[in-house]
Amino acid sequence: MEQKIARIKELIKILNEASKAYYQEDREIMSNFEYDALYDELSALEKETKIVYANSPTMRVGYELLSELQKEHHSSPMLSLDKTKEVENLKEWLKDQEGLLSWKLDGLTIVLTYENGELIKAVTRGNGEVGEVITNNAKTFVNLPKRISYEGRMILRGEAVIKYSDFEKINAEIEDVESKYKNPRNLCSGSVRQLNNEITAKRNVHFFAFNLVEAGEMDFHNSIENQFKFLKEQGFEVVEYKRVSADTIEEVVKQFADRIASNDFPSDGLVLVYDNIAYGKSLGRTAKFPRDSIAFKWADEIAKTKLVEVEWSPSRTGLINPVAIFDPVELEGTTVSRASLHNISILEGLQLGIGDTITVYKANMIIPQVAENLTKSGNLPIPEHCPACGGNTRIQDVNGVRSLYCTNEFCSAKKIKLFSHFVSRDAMNIDGLSEMTLNKFIEQKFLNELYDLFQLEQYEEKILALEGFGKKSYDKLIESINKARNTTLPRFIYSLGIPNIGLSNAKMLCKKYQYELETLKEAKEEELVTIDGIGEIIAKSIVDYFENEHNEMVIQKLLQELSIEKPEEDAQVEQKMEGLTFVITGSVEHFKNRNEVKAVIEQFGGKVTGSVTGKTNYLINNDNTSNSSKNKKAKELGIPIITEEEFMELFHISL
Repeated sequence: MEQKIARIKELIKILNEASKAYYQEDREIMSNFEYDALYDELSALEKETKIVYANSPTMRVGYELLSELQKEHHSSPMLSLDKTKEVENLKEWLKDQEGLLSWKLDGLTIVLTYENGELIKAVTRGNGEVGEVITNNAKTFVNLPKRISYEGRMILRGEAVIKYSDFEKINAEIEDVESKYKNPRNLCSGSVRQLNNEITAKRNVHFFAFNLVEAGEMDFHNSIENQFKFLKEQGFEVVEYKRVSADTIEEVVKQFADRIASNDFPSDGLVLVYDNIAYGKSLGRTAKFPRDSIAFKWADEIAKTKLVEVEWSPSRTGLINPVAIFDPVELEGTTVSRASLHNISILEGLQLGIGDTITVYKANMIIPQVAENLTKSGNLPIPEHCPACGGNTRIQDVNGVRSLYCTNEFCSAKKIKLFSHFVSRDAMNIDGLSEMTLNKFIEQKFLNELYDLFQLEQYEEKILALEGFGKKSYDKLIESINKARNTTLPRFIYSLGIPNIGLSNAKMLCKKYQYELETLKEAKEEELVTIDGIGEIIAKSIVDYFENEHNEMVIQKLLQELSIEKPEEDAQVEQKMEGLTFVITGSVEHFKNRNEVKAVIEQFGGKVTGSVTGKTNYLINNDNTSNSSKNKKAKELGIPIITEEEFMELFHISL
């Protein structure tokens, strides 16, 4: 018994760490397959021993609340669903009842409230009892009706999701491999819970209703399907469903399964609910699960194969990702031969070695993953040299996850990404240089250092001889390069690819040092850390970069090619908000959006932060009587809460 209790505690610790990493920190320390197996083991042990600890993942649902969004208690707990991987269990569960079988979408559950036909509130599921208010963000969902014909009080639940096609487009625009989103669910969660709903609007979030909680005195004749039809009449997209019985459900499950590969919305299974509302309610619920519905998770098709090699793929940041290459196998109707291993921690956990017999599967029937290593030889060497440049490698432990990095700052793999960053829109903004084109130019030795971009005309004949290049595209490229010769200092600083320096930091640094590059280059760490927003890590990155002799040479040669424009307007604007820190919350009326308010504050020398602290001077909120967390904090600290109009009057701002 003691051993079983010890194992329960061990499993709780492992699973909670994995959940925290996946849902809160957007990183993966184990595969879905491994998580499910450990979860099932824990659940079985709890049933056997009748011991369930309060922090067990079998007792908790949802993510922890970490953002600054306003929190709100749900009127009734939002429970998770019991699950099965066996169709026979679904038949037994249904018995003589009819049910509705629908996609179990993999996004973020949202509760919507409408009154008098207007959307008045949207709250995330949160931890099942307390959610986050995201009403303004929900109003940007591409298919969500803001107004409906039904004028009574109505509450419904649904899933906010991002399509695979949109997910891939967004990831394609992110150059840094480490910064790419891991999956649509993480992207959706971050998008829905933004403090700035402009970002949400750009992410093409869709909403699919799956449960009508309340609709006044409406009579749905005891049928969930009638509720779905009602929601459709109100303009909602309802999660796709099919009516089933015990006799038909096996065939319908197969129909759903056949469509997974072509389905543009992420799903992680199916949901079966009794159509008979009264019958479902009569069954009650357990502490964690309702009894009127059940989830069906795909029984992963697992194939046994042999690990042939591990490919190490370097990126611009120096991160080297391990990829498993194995004998080709058929999975879910397609041939697969490779799967990402994500990091050293996962690779070591599998105890991999070349020639090992492994099992592989497709997570949610889509993404190839290594499930288990059956032989566990553990003899796989971690490369000591980068496969791209031959430089030394180093294993770094970040928050308990071990990853491999190339230490050579002039690594050729980094070079492609460095050039790609340099020509990107927010940097030098040079059109016509995709990574593929840059790679060709680097291979042809047209490009070695960043300043070589401005000398490409000497290779005109050779460039025109390359596949895909004609005179028109060449002329357009040279025109774009010449246009980029006139730039600003913030763009130039950002384009250099200094670690931890984004465009906003670059703007702030340039302003601090009066747009004098030499003054910025000579700044010391102890001086930089006194600047708001610059900590020790960023300060060290700046100093290390400018102290490097090679970097200094590159900068000087670039400056010979460029004309750096010096802003005149900043010097003429009275810095009447200098030294003041503002927080902006809620909707705005006189400005287009909160970003426009922020731009005005920064123009006059002020600073805008996301949270109210003792350093905050003013909280701008048009609803200064609300009980939002920011208002409460400001009142606790005695910080003035001013409306937009009061802000404009106080600082003599006119639009």
